[in-house]
Amino acid sequence: MRKTVSTITDRQKTILALIVREYTETAQPVGSKRLIDRYSLSVSSATVRNEMAALTDSGYLRQPHTSAGRIPTEVGYRYFVRRLLGDTELPMAEKRLISHQFHQAPIDMDEWLRLSASILAQHSSVASLVTTPQPERAVFKHLELISIKDHQVLLVLVLQGGDVRQQMLRLADIWDQTKLALTAAEITTLCAGMYAQDIQLQTECKSDLLQDISRLVAEMMARADEVWTGEIYRDGLTNVLAQPEFAGSEAARPALRLLEERGFLDEVLAHVLSPNINGVQVMIGGEGGWEELRDCAMVLTRYGAPGIAIGALGVLGPTRMAYGRTISTVRYVAGLLSELVIETFAE
Repeated sequence: MRKTVSTITDRQKTILALIVREYTETAQPVGSKRLIDRYSLSVSSATVRNEMAALTDSGYLRQPHTSAGRIPTEVGYRYFVRRLLGDTELPMAEKRLISHQFHQAPIDMDEWLRLSASILAQHSSVASLVTTPQPERAVFKHLELISIKDHQVLLVLVLQGGDVRQQMLRLADIWDQTKLALTAAEITTLCAGMYAQDIQLQTECKSDLLQDISRLVAEMMARADEVWTGEIYRDGLTNVLAQPEFAGSEAARPALRLLEERGFLDEVLAHVLSPNINGVQVMIGGEGGWEELRDCAMVLTRYGAPGIAIGALGVLGPTRMAYGRTISTVRYVAGLLSELVIETFAE
């Protein structure tokens, strides 16, 4: 029977933390002699071996080969991150360097986002992703109605933040382009700056065409509230492929393909951007939800400001990740981007 998390002893916690640290640095199984020699543990090699065996029985460690040392399991990594790691901070010199890079960059959101992805990849030695900041809820900005043929009309909805949604409509009656343009202009005037639930109220008692179009616009905005959209900046994909556990194998490629698949990213980012989720999120081995991430870990967080605009940033790498350094880097870059978003959008 496996031990539960609550039964792990203080000495086992220390040994687990040291093994995670050693394996992160070397990518080699860790033996008892290595721990005693490097950390001058005040116990015998036999005692360390017994504790490592207990941690293996409990599911925190595994032995890849007979007579080899131990390496952390997904359970071990999760316990380390959530119970043993504690708060970490980047060295002040690195903070100054990163801050200097931001302040030397042009005053342009795209440049800041590209720089963020580059910094995250460079300082964490893994792959990074950064999304464009967007309003927490879809906000109406502009509408166009374009006559295509007979009853067919193209609806083009522009939201604040630049997100563009399109939908083909088949109207009951045929309307010329002049009538469609006037209707779109009237809706734009009435609804600029509004959320989905306010639009239909604002357009009550108007023409049937205007009310029908307004209802469709509100439905499109409601769907936009449910799924994050926007541009994604990536960097450092080669860093992951260069890791020893992935070199010459296909293990990392499914995870890297997921970074290119919008459906997967929308699902993950919708979770991270949820107002119910706070702080840096660490997803190890896909947390049982994504088989493609079984050999990987993701560290993600939000940036921006509630009520103004929010985005997400983070990294993907092997489960053998320097979590303390990575988490502190993600948190610090998110803080810098949040300040830039507030300055930019507030103006």
